[in-house]
Amino acid sequence: MIIEPRMRGFICLTAHPKGCEQNIINQINYIKSQGPINGPKKVLVIGASTGFGLASRITSAFGSGASTIGVYFEKPPKEGKTASPGWYNTAAFETEAQKAGLYAKSINGDAFSNEVKQQTIDLIKADLGQIDLIIYSLASPVRTNPNTGITHRSVLKPIGGSFTNKTVDFHTGIVSEVSIEPANEEEIENTIAVMGGEDWAMWIDALKAENLLADGFTTVAYSYIGPAVTEAVYRKGTIGMAKNHLEATAFTITDKLAELNGKAYVSVNKALVTQASSAIPVIPLYISLLYKIMKEEGIHEGCIEQIGRLFKDRLYTGSTVPVDEEGRIRIDDWEMRDDVQAQVATLWKEATTENLPAIGDLAGYKTDFLNLFGFDVAGVNYQADVNEMVDVPGLVEAKEEE
Repeated sequence: MIIEPRMRGFICLTAHPKGCEQNIINQINYIKSQGPINGPKKVLVIGASTGFGLASRITSAFGSGASTIGVYFEKPPKEGKTASPGWYNTAAFETEAQKAGLYAKSINGDAFSNEVKQQTIDLIKADLGQIDLIIYSLASPVRTNPNTGITHRSVLKPIGGSFTNKTVDFHTGIVSEVSIEPANEEEIENTIAVMGGEDWAMWIDALKAENLLADGFTTVAYSYIGPAVTEAVYRKGTIGMAKNHLEATAFTITDKLAELNGKAYVSVNKALVTQASSAIPVIPLYISLLYKIMKEEGIHEGCIEQIGRLFKDRLYTGSTVPVDEEGRIRIDDWEMRDDVQAQVATLWKEATTENLPAIGDLAGYKTDFLNLFGFDVAGVNYQADVNEMVDVPGLVEAKEEE
């Protein structure tokens, strides 16, 4: 079939297998071009199919020669209907890993569930023995707590008062004003339950109880802080409360890992175009201004460049991992440079529908967004017939429940 992007709001309903494949090959080639990383050898990535989680899996495998297990929740293809992009990403990654002689298997299911945790434990026991790095990179709006059975839904809202500021519809380029009403207490608690550190800790507890964590084990979860202009809706909003919980959880996990000489870190990453960030008002406008500046300064990074730098310059240097006063790894350091943020603040005041194409990088934002779904990738023939029915070579089928 000929596959074209079909948009609904902030989501693309289709994905292109060849575009996703080319995207993966480009990321693999980038990591290989940067030289080997003396990093982990047995890696579990929870949230492995897109964004930072996918980049972490690629970096582990092709930077450090690691065996990797990926856990994700993606929609497989049906005849005449494409899979979700993470399915095609994983298929391409595992194909390339196998070609390179690297172990790569995956589990497709709800990472919040006890069943998927148990399935992962069984796979590690059977194939890898112990894990020396776990990347926790889940980005889901909904979580059912497996112990209580309660389903929690996260919200993107300010706390304490309504928030009004500029935003842009990146499809049309129209800059407008958006107002968001504040969250109530229940919404705050639900967002923390979905996006905080509880599930991360549950994963570590489950694997530690089965003696599946190697001595010197490391685990990393990803967070974001961002600038003053997004603070009310992000860092001081409901998501920020969840990120505070995630960051506090790193210390709790580190305490539990003491006997293994293990460490848990939160890495604060830069603003990037993801399905999640595209849905947050204000963020697309901020990113389009930020990208223009960072590209001009020669310091722009996508997911793969960012994670490559995290592994090479922070996690696996052979010396102590540098952290800020809150114990966090800061790989958002280039984004948050005073000169960069001063330029963003100036452009923010000036931004209108008319001048955004000149002062921002809305075209780059759109390209990055389409790339997430395998579209607008250089070198791919989108007029060609393509088979939507792609298998993931290392997919481990879930056992039927009794």
